[in-house]
Amino acid sequence: MRPKELLFKALRHETIDQVPWVPFAGVHAGRLKGFDATEVLTDENKLVESLLEVNKLYKPHGQPVVFDLQIEAECLGCELVWAPKAPPSVKTHPLAGNMVVPCKCTIPTPESGRLRMVLSTMRRMKAEVGDTTALYGLICGPLTLASHLRGNDIFMDMYDDENYVKELLEYCEDVAKHMADYYIEAGMDIIAVVDPLVSQISASHFTDFMSEPYTHLLDHIRSRNVFSSFFVCGDATRNIEVMCKTGPDSISVDENVDLIAAKEITDKYNIAIGGNIPLTTVMLHGTQQDNMKYVVDLLDGIKNKKNLIIAPGCDMPYDIPVENTVGVAQAVLFTDDVREALKNYKAVEEDIEVELPDYKSLKRPLVEVFTLDSATCAACTYMMNAASLAKERFGDRIEVVEYKFTSKENIARCKKMGVPNLPSMYINGQLKFRSLIPSNDELNAAIEAAGKELGR
Repeated sequence: MRPKELLFKALRHETIDQVPWVPFAGVHAGRLKGFDATEVLTDENKLVESLLEVNKLYKPHGQPVVFDLQIEAECLGCELVWAPKAPPSVKTHPLAGNMVVPCKCTIPTPESGRLRMVLSTMRRMKAEVGDTTALYGLICGPLTLASHLRGNDIFMDMYDDENYVKELLEYCEDVAKHMADYYIEAGMDIIAVVDPLVSQISASHFTDFMSEPYTHLLDHIRSRNVFSSFFVCGDATRNIEVMCKTGPDSISVDENVDLIAAKEITDKYNIAIGGNIPLTTVMLHGTQQDNMKYVVDLLDGIKNKKNLIIAPGCDMPYDIPVENTVGVAQAVLFTDDVREALKNYKAVEEDIEVELPDYKSLKRPLVEVFTLDSATCAACTYMMNAASLAKERFGDRIEVVEYKFTSKENIARCKKMGVPNLPSMYINGQLKFRSLIPSNDELNAAIEAAGKELGR
């Protein structure tokens, strides 16, 4: 059986003898050939060369061609900030302070922005590895695209002007349908709708605003005779069931979600679920044995392997050691052999001391934002944006700091603080917003209350 056929069987919800494996190597692909993130996301030849190296080294059943949620935003007028080891982030929001819905004439065409390069890359990858490997075309989900266009105001809009939000999401749904069509015509087998911001809204808001756009979008993808996947980052636990009701072929979650518990829900709807190897604690900072053991333990903990795909929790960090991902592939492909080899292995835990602030003696409110990395995680970006906007409003009356989960010290800090999920926001050492991006009014009120508690 060709590797991609195993993945297709999982997506068709058939019984499988082995679990398929999909490495989400976005900018990490460039590292394999010595290219930085900007090079690999703007240069077709470098991107193809890097993707072929992913295919050779990691032996995937499926792989994404491009993992960049800013492609559509760039085409629609958002300015981007580029980084050497991460996808670009959105700098400006064309609809911030301008509550309008773009006309359909602005929907990107195959010639817009970097789309010509992306589509050409897809066609070349299809010709090179399409017979053996399933190819994913990743599109930006409607809510995340709406937030790229509108900025943090989109979360307040859900309370202040529901009709506007629904109209904007309908436009973003149309953009997503066009993007899906372009990618399908370029040979993609699976259209993955990546919407990190879904984890930042409640199940009721999902039902009110997202159920209809997603049902329409996923029905459209199905009508084109390709598979669909609904990607979400962050603690999407409360939304797994409402996501299932929109009818994707698969759902992909990160380390914030208990995969075993989530699979019990997706199995009820006969939907495949993929995930969720931790990106930093295991893949980035762990050893090869740590990665192999994590996968073996995960597989051993799930009795029903039907509807299961093993994958990193999200887009892989640039600096993940190659041997760690090779170890994951070995653990998936040769589970029994790896289990036997690791039967006496015990991970060594580093004892990193971190000093927490003396919260009772603060001179001004302290806003601490714990993120995976606001430069690479869209949900983290908008959580951090909320804190940065508060800093602009309050000025020197407050202090704002971000702790990125990409460093070992910050991982230790998260453990000591007991941070339950990422992103989360603490004020004066108290958890105030957990995987929910606050509106300006909510954050203002929380900061004012914290200041009164300090007597400031």
